[in-house]
Amino acid sequence: MTKTLVKAPFRADHVGSFLRPENLHKARKEFKEGTISAETLREVETKEIKRIVDKQIDIGLQAVTDGEFRRTWWHLDFMEHLNGVEGFVPKQGYKFAGEETERYDVRTVGKISFNPDHPHVKDFIEFKEIVGDRAVAKQTIPSPNQFFNAGIRDKEIYPDIEEYANDIIQAYRDAIKAFYDAGCRYLQLDDVYIAGLNAPEIPFNDSGYSREELIDLALRVANGVLEGKPKDLVVTTHLCRGNYRSTWAFEGSYAKIAPTLFAKEQVNGFFLEYDDDRSGDFKPLEYIPNGGPQVVLGVFTSKHGELENKENILARVEEATKYVPKEQLCISPQCGFASTHHGNILTEDEQWAKLKYIVDISKEIWG
Repeated sequence: MTKTLVKAPFRADHVGSFLRPENLHKARKEFKEGTISAETLREVETKEIKRIVDKQIDIGLQAVTDGEFRRTWWHLDFMEHLNGVEGFVPKQGYKFAGEETERYDVRTVGKISFNPDHPHVKDFIEFKEIVGDRAVAKQTIPSPNQFFNAGIRDKEIYPDIEEYANDIIQAYRDAIKAFYDAGCRYLQLDDVYIAGLNAPEIPFNDSGYSREELIDLALRVANGVLEGKPKDLVVTTHLCRGNYRSTWAFEGSYAKIAPTLFAKEQVNGFFLEYDDDRSGDFKPLEYIPNGGPQVVLGVFTSKHGELENKENILARVEEATKYVPKEQLCISPQCGFASTHHGNILTEDEQWAKLKYIVDISKEIWG
Protein backbone atom coordinates (compact mmCIF):
# COMPACT_ATOMS: atom_id res chain seq x y z
CA MET A 1 0.00 0.00 0.00
CA THR A 2 2.79 2.45 0.86
CA LYS A 3 4.33 1.86 -2.55
CA THR A 4 1.05 2.89 -4.21
CA LEU A 5 0.54 5.90 -1.99
CA VAL A 6 3.74 7.67 -2.94
CA LYS A 7 2.36 8.03 -6.49
CA ALA A 8 -0.73 10.00 -5.44
CA PRO A 9 -2.23 12.07 -6.88
CA PHE A 10 -2.83 9.59 -9.68
CA ARG A 11 -2.75 10.12 -13.46
CA ALA A 12 -6.55 9.82 -13.41
CA ASP A 13 -7.89 11.24 -10.18
CA HIS A 14 -11.03 12.98 -8.97
CA VAL A 15 -11.89 15.71 -6.52
CA GLY A 16 -14.18 13.71 -4.27
CA SER A 17 -17.93 14.29 -4.18
CA PHE A 18 -20.58 12.29 -6.06
CA LEU A 19 -24.24 12.83 -6.89
CA ARG A 20 -26.42 11.64 -4.02
CA PRO A 21 -28.79 8.86 -5.08
CA GLU A 22 -32.53 9.38 -4.64
CA ASN A 23 -32.83 6.90 -1.74
CA LEU A 24 -30.22 8.90 0.19
CA HIS A 25 -32.10 12.15 -0.45
CA LYS A 26 -35.28 10.40 0.75
CA ALA A 27 -33.59 9.05 3.90
CA ARG A 28 -32.19 12.47 4.77
CA LYS A 29 -35.63 14.04 4.36
CA GLU A 30 -37.25 11.37 6.53
CA PHE A 31 -34.58 11.80 9.22
CA LYS A 32 -35.13 15.56 9.22
CA GLU A 33 -38.87 14.97 9.59
CA GLY A 34 -38.25 12.54 12.45
CA THR A 35 -39.71 9.47 10.74
CA ILE A 36 -36.46 7.46 10.71
CA SER A 37 -33.62 7.24 13.24
CA ALA A 38 -30.01 8.37 12.88
CA GLU A 39 -29.03 4.70 12.80
CA THR A 40 -31.33 4.00 9.87
CA LEU A 41 -29.99 7.02 7.98
CA ARG A 42 -26.43 5.84 8.58
CA GLU A 43 -27.30 2.38 7.25
CA VAL A 44 -28.55 3.95 4.02
CA GLU A 45 -25.40 6.09 3.77
CA THR A 46 -23.15 3.07 4.35
CA LYS A 47 -24.95 0.98 1.73
CA GLU A 48 -24.55 3.72 -0.86
CA ILE A 49 -20.90 4.36 0.05
CA LYS A 50 -20.16 0.66 -0.49
CA ARG A 51 -21.86 0.87 -3.88
CA ILE A 52 -19.87 3.88 -5.10
CA VAL A 53 -16.58 2.48 -3.77
CA ASP A 54 -17.15 -0.63 -5.87
CA LYS A 55 -18.08 1.53 -8.86
CA GLN A 56 -14.97 3.71 -8.57
CA ILE A 57 -12.77 0.62 -8.44
CA ASP A 58 -14.64 -0.99 -11.36
CA ILE A 59 -13.98 1.97 -13.66
CA GLY A 60 -10.27 1.94 -12.81
CA LEU A 61 -9.73 4.72 -10.28
CA GLN A 62 -6.82 4.08 -7.93
CA ALA A 63 -7.99 6.54 -5.27
CA VAL A 64 -11.59 6.37 -4.07
CA THR A 65 -13.72 8.57 -1.81
CA ASP A 66 -16.94 8.13 0.14
CA GLY A 67 -18.56 10.66 -2.20
CA GLU A 68 -19.07 12.93 0.85
CA PHE A 69 -22.35 10.98 1.31
CA ARG A 70 -22.46 11.62 5.05
CA ARG A 71 -22.26 15.40 4.50
CA THR A 72 -24.64 18.13 3.42
CA TRP A 73 -21.90 20.59 2.41
CA TRP A 74 -18.34 19.97 1.27
CA HIS A 75 -16.97 22.27 3.99
CA LEU A 76 -19.50 23.32 6.64
CA ASP A 77 -20.06 19.82 8.10
CA PHE A 78 -16.37 19.55 8.94
CA MET A 79 -15.99 23.11 10.17
CA GLU A 80 -18.99 23.15 12.52
CA HIS A 81 -17.68 20.09 14.39
CA LEU A 82 -14.50 21.85 15.50
CA ASN A 83 -14.50 23.28 19.01
CA GLY A 84 -15.46 26.97 19.05
CA VAL A 85 -17.50 26.79 15.83
CA GLU A 86 -21.24 26.46 15.25
CA GLY A 87 -23.49 26.17 12.24
CA PHE A 88 -26.36 28.62 11.76
CA VAL A 89 -28.87 29.89 9.20
CA PRO A 90 -27.87 33.36 7.95
CA LYS A 91 -30.14 35.93 6.29
CA GLN A 92 -28.85 34.96 2.85
CA GLY A 93 -26.88 32.21 1.15
CA TYR A 94 -23.70 32.45 -0.89
CA LYS A 95 -23.98 34.39 -4.13
CA PHE A 96 -23.29 32.28 -7.22
CA ALA A 97 -23.68 33.10 -10.91
CA GLY A 98 -27.43 33.65 -11.26
CA GLU A 99 -28.26 31.80 -8.04
CA GLU A 100 -28.23 32.10 -4.26
CA THR A 101 -27.32 28.94 -2.37
CA GLU A 102 -29.30 27.31 0.40
CA ARG A 103 -28.85 29.36 3.56
CA TYR A 104 -26.35 27.85 5.96
CA ASP A 105 -22.93 28.91 7.28
CA VAL A 106 -20.61 28.68 10.29
CA ARG A 107 -19.32 31.22 12.79
CA THR A 108 -16.94 31.25 15.74
CA VAL A 109 -18.48 31.14 19.21
CA GLY A 110 -15.29 30.47 21.16
CA LYS A 111 -11.61 29.67 20.81
CA ILE A 112 -11.06 27.23 17.94
CA SER A 113 -9.46 23.83 18.53
CA PHE A 114 -9.74 20.32 17.15
CA ASN A 115 -12.51 18.16 18.54
CA PRO A 116 -11.00 14.72 19.30
CA ASP A 117 -14.48 13.23 18.83
CA HIS A 118 -14.89 14.78 15.38
CA PRO A 119 -17.35 12.55 13.50
CA HIS A 120 -15.39 12.69 10.25
CA VAL A 121 -12.57 10.69 11.83
CA LYS A 122 -14.98 7.91 12.77
CA ASP A 123 -16.46 8.15 9.26
CA PHE A 124 -13.01 7.70 7.73
CA ILE A 125 -12.24 4.62 9.84
CA GLU A 126 -15.43 2.95 8.60
CA PHE A 127 -14.79 4.10 5.03
CA LYS A 128 -11.25 2.69 5.04
CA GLU A 129 -12.60 -0.67 6.20
CA ILE A 130 -15.01 -0.65 3.24
CA VAL A 131 -12.17 0.08 0.79
CA GLY A 132 -9.75 -2.44 2.32
CA ASP A 133 -6.64 -3.00 0.23
CA ARG A 134 -8.47 -2.64 -3.10
CA ALA A 135 -7.60 1.05 -3.58
CA VAL A 136 -6.34 4.13 -1.76
CA ALA A 137 -8.93 5.65 0.60
CA LYS A 138 -8.84 9.40 0.00
CA GLN A 139 -10.16 11.83 2.62
CA THR A 140 -11.34 15.34 1.69
CA ILE A 141 -11.73 18.23 4.14
CA PRO A 142 -12.01 21.99 3.68
CA SER A 143 -8.80 23.98 3.73
CA PRO A 144 -7.96 25.88 6.92
CA ASN A 145 -8.12 29.04 4.81
CA GLN A 146 -11.90 28.60 4.48
CA PHE A 147 -12.07 30.09 7.98
CA PHE A 148 -10.99 33.47 6.58
CA ASN A 149 -14.20 33.97 4.63
CA ALA A 150 -16.19 37.03 5.68
CA GLY A 151 -18.39 36.67 8.72
CA ILE A 152 -16.84 33.54 10.28
CA ARG A 153 -14.37 35.19 12.66
CA ASP A 154 -16.02 36.85 15.68
CA LYS A 155 -13.83 39.90 16.14
CA GLU A 156 -14.69 40.14 19.84
CA ILE A 157 -13.39 36.61 20.40
CA TYR A 158 -10.53 37.09 17.96
CA PRO A 159 -9.69 40.80 17.56
CA ASP A 160 -6.23 39.76 16.31
CA ILE A 161 -6.36 37.86 13.01
CA GLU A 162 -2.90 36.40 13.67
CA GLU A 163 -4.07 34.76 16.92
CA TYR A 164 -7.06 33.43 14.96
CA ALA A 165 -4.71 32.03 12.32
CA ASN A 166 -2.51 30.36 14.93
CA ASP A 167 -5.46 28.58 16.55
CA ILE A 168 -6.69 27.37 13.16
CA ILE A 169 -3.22 26.09 12.30
CA GLN A 170 -3.05 24.09 15.54
CA ALA A 171 -6.58 22.74 15.11
CA TYR A 172 -5.70 21.47 11.64
CA ARG A 173 -2.39 19.99 12.74
CA ASP A 174 -4.35 18.01 15.32
CA ALA A 175 -6.95 17.05 12.70
CA ILE A 176 -4.28 15.82 10.29
CA LYS A 177 -2.70 13.73 13.07
CA ALA A 178 -6.11 12.24 13.93
CA PHE A 179 -6.78 11.24 10.32
CA TYR A 180 -3.24 9.87 9.96
CA ASP A 181 -3.62 7.81 13.14
CA ALA A 182 -6.91 6.51 11.69
CA GLY A 183 -4.98 5.20 8.66
CA CYS A 184 -5.35 8.07 6.19
CA ARG A 185 -2.46 8.42 3.76
CA TYR A 186 -4.09 10.61 1.10
CA LEU A 187 -5.67 13.85 2.32
CA GLN A 188 -7.09 16.65 0.18
CA LEU A 189 -7.66 20.23 1.37
CA ASP A 190 -10.44 21.90 -0.63
CA ASP A 191 -9.97 25.64 -1.00
CA VAL A 192 -12.34 28.15 -2.58
CA TYR A 193 -10.90 30.99 -0.50
CA ILE A 194 -7.39 30.94 -2.02
CA ALA A 195 -8.77 30.67 -5.54
CA GLY A 196 -10.91 33.71 -4.70
CA LEU A 197 -7.79 35.75 -4.01
CA ASN A 198 -7.31 35.81 -7.80
CA ALA A 199 -10.71 37.32 -8.55
CA PRO A 200 -10.86 40.91 -9.84
CA GLU A 201 -12.70 41.79 -6.62
CA ILE A 202 -11.84 39.50 -3.70
CA PRO A 203 -15.01 37.71 -2.54
CA PHE A 204 -15.82 36.79 1.07
CA ASN A 205 -13.33 39.31 2.56
CA ASP A 206 -13.78 41.38 5.72
CA SER A 207 -10.21 41.32 7.03
CA GLY A 208 -9.08 44.82 6.13
CA TYR A 209 -5.93 43.27 4.62
CA SER A 210 -4.72 43.95 1.10
CA ARG A 211 -4.70 41.20 -1.53
CA GLU A 212 -0.94 40.77 -1.08
CA GLU A 213 -1.25 40.52 2.70
CA LEU A 214 -4.06 37.97 2.36
CA ILE A 215 -2.01 35.85 -0.06
CA ASP A 216 0.92 35.92 2.37
CA LEU A 217 -1.35 34.96 5.27
CA ALA A 218 -2.92 32.13 3.25
CA LEU A 219 0.52 30.70 2.50
CA ARG A 220 1.57 30.92 6.15
CA VAL A 221 -1.60 29.15 7.25
CA ALA A 222 -1.32 26.41 4.59
CA ASN A 223 2.33 25.71 5.30
CA GLY A 224 1.89 26.07 9.07
CA VAL A 225 -0.69 23.29 9.00
CA LEU A 226 1.64 21.03 6.99
CA GLU A 227 4.74 21.66 9.08
CA GLY A 228 5.99 18.35 10.45
CA LYS A 229 3.40 16.23 8.62
CA PRO A 230 4.34 12.53 8.23
CA LYS A 231 6.41 11.91 5.11
CA ASP A 232 4.16 9.07 3.96
CA LEU A 233 1.05 11.26 4.09
CA VAL A 234 0.19 12.71 0.68
CA VAL A 235 -1.56 16.07 0.97
CA THR A 236 -3.04 17.85 -2.04
CA THR A 237 -5.09 21.01 -2.34
CA HIS A 238 -7.99 21.75 -4.69
CA LEU A 239 -8.29 25.41 -5.71
CA CYS A 240 -11.94 25.84 -6.69
CA ARG A 241 -13.93 28.82 -7.99
CA GLY A 242 -17.21 27.56 -6.57
CA ASN A 243 -19.49 24.69 -7.52
CA TYR A 244 -23.22 24.70 -6.72
CA ARG A 245 -25.87 23.11 -8.93
CA SER A 246 -23.59 23.55 -11.96
CA THR A 247 -23.00 27.26 -11.27
CA TRP A 248 -19.85 29.08 -10.13
CA ALA A 249 -19.00 31.85 -7.65
CA PHE A 250 -16.29 33.89 -9.38
CA GLU A 251 -13.76 33.93 -12.20
CA GLY A 252 -10.12 34.81 -12.74
CA SER A 253 -6.92 32.96 -13.57
CA TYR A 254 -4.42 31.75 -10.97
CA ALA A 255 -1.92 34.46 -11.95
CA LYS A 256 -2.12 36.55 -8.77
CA ILE A 257 -1.48 33.67 -6.36
CA ALA A 258 0.93 31.66 -8.51
CA PRO A 259 4.20 33.42 -7.60
CA THR A 260 3.52 32.77 -3.91
CA LEU A 261 1.24 29.75 -3.53
CA PHE A 262 2.33 27.65 -6.52
CA ALA A 263 5.98 28.32 -5.81
CA LYS A 264 6.00 27.83 -2.03
CA GLU A 265 2.99 25.85 -0.75
CA GLN A 266 4.30 22.58 0.70
CA VAL A 267 1.68 20.24 -0.76
CA ASN A 268 2.22 17.12 -2.85
CA GLY A 269 -0.20 18.23 -5.54
CA PHE A 270 -2.54 20.93 -6.82
CA PHE A 271 -5.98 20.12 -8.23
CA LEU A 272 -6.69 23.06 -10.56
CA GLU A 273 -9.78 24.15 -12.48
CA TYR A 274 -9.22 24.45 -16.22
CA ASP A 275 -12.58 23.45 -17.67
CA ASP A 276 -13.67 26.75 -19.28
CA ASP A 277 -12.63 30.28 -20.23
CA ARG A 278 -13.12 31.54 -16.66
CA SER A 279 -9.99 29.63 -15.67
CA GLY A 280 -7.46 31.56 -17.73
CA ASP A 281 -4.48 29.96 -19.42
CA PHE A 282 -1.74 27.64 -18.18
CA LYS A 283 0.94 30.34 -17.85
CA PRO A 284 0.69 30.54 -14.02
CA LEU A 285 1.94 26.94 -13.97
CA GLU A 286 5.42 28.27 -14.73
CA TYR A 287 5.75 28.91 -10.98
CA ILE A 288 5.33 25.22 -10.09
CA PRO A 289 8.80 23.95 -9.11
CA ASN A 290 10.25 21.41 -11.51
CA GLY A 291 10.11 18.06 -9.74
CA GLY A 292 7.81 19.56 -7.09
CA PRO A 293 4.07 19.10 -6.60
CA GLN A 294 2.01 17.15 -9.11
CA VAL A 295 -0.44 19.28 -11.09
CA VAL A 296 -3.86 17.72 -11.62
CA LEU A 297 -5.38 19.47 -14.62
CA GLY A 298 -9.14 19.82 -14.20
CA VAL A 299 -9.72 19.98 -17.95
CA PHE A 300 -12.98 18.01 -17.71
CA THR A 301 -16.10 19.62 -16.26
CA SER A 302 -18.29 18.14 -13.55
CA LYS A 303 -21.00 20.71 -14.30
CA HIS A 304 -22.57 18.82 -17.22
CA GLY A 305 -22.51 15.30 -18.61
CA GLU A 306 -21.36 15.85 -22.18
CA LEU A 307 -17.97 14.22 -22.79
CA GLU A 308 -15.14 16.53 -23.82
CA ASN A 309 -13.52 16.16 -27.21
CA LYS A 310 -10.58 13.80 -26.74
CA GLU A 311 -8.29 15.52 -29.24
CA ASN A 312 -8.88 18.82 -27.48
CA ILE A 313 -7.99 17.24 -24.13
CA LEU A 314 -4.81 15.73 -25.54
CA ALA A 315 -3.86 19.12 -27.01
CA ARG A 316 -4.49 20.90 -23.72
CA VAL A 317 -2.33 18.46 -21.76
CA GLU A 318 0.40 18.93 -24.36
CA GLU A 319 0.05 22.71 -23.99
CA ALA A 320 0.49 22.42 -20.21
CA THR A 321 3.83 20.64 -20.76
CA LYS A 322 5.27 24.00 -21.84
CA TYR A 323 5.26 24.88 -18.14
CA VAL A 324 5.24 21.57 -16.23
CA PRO A 325 6.91 18.29 -17.29
CA LYS A 326 4.48 15.63 -18.52
CA GLU A 327 5.48 13.24 -15.74
CA GLN A 328 4.39 15.91 -13.22
CA LEU A 329 0.86 16.15 -14.67
CA CYS A 330 -2.40 14.29 -14.00
CA ILE A 331 -6.01 14.82 -15.14
CA SER A 332 -9.38 15.03 -13.38
CA PRO A 333 -12.73 16.84 -13.40
CA GLN A 334 -12.37 20.47 -12.33
CA CYS A 335 -14.45 19.84 -9.19
CA GLY A 336 -16.64 17.26 -7.50
CA PHE A 337 -20.03 16.31 -8.90
CA ALA A 338 -21.93 17.38 -5.78
CA SER A 339 -20.11 19.89 -3.59
CA THR A 340 -23.41 20.11 -1.70
CA HIS A 341 -26.22 17.60 -1.32
CA HIS A 342 -28.07 19.33 -4.19
CA GLY A 343 -25.61 18.05 -6.81
CA ASN A 344 -24.73 19.31 -10.27
CA ILE A 345 -27.12 19.07 -13.21
CA LEU A 346 -26.21 15.75 -14.83
CA THR A 347 -27.19 12.13 -14.34
CA GLU A 348 -25.37 9.50 -12.33
CA ASP A 349 -24.69 7.51 -15.51
CA GLU A 350 -23.09 10.61 -17.05
CA GLN A 351 -20.98 11.08 -13.92
CA TRP A 352 -19.56 7.55 -14.14
CA ALA A 353 -19.10 7.74 -17.92
CA LYS A 354 -17.04 10.90 -17.51
CA LEU A 355 -14.78 9.38 -14.88
CA LYS A 356 -14.27 6.23 -16.98
CA TYR A 357 -13.43 8.49 -19.94
CA ILE A 358 -10.78 10.25 -17.83
CA VAL A 359 -9.24 6.92 -16.79
CA ASP A 360 -9.12 5.76 -20.43
CA ILE A 361 -7.56 9.00 -21.68
CA SER A 362 -4.97 8.94 -18.90
CA LYS A 363 -3.85 5.51 -20.08
CA GLU A 364 -3.49 6.85 -23.61
CA ILE A 365 -1.36 9.78 -22.41
CA TRP A 366 0.84 8.05 -19.84
CA GLY A 367 0.48 4.36 -20.71
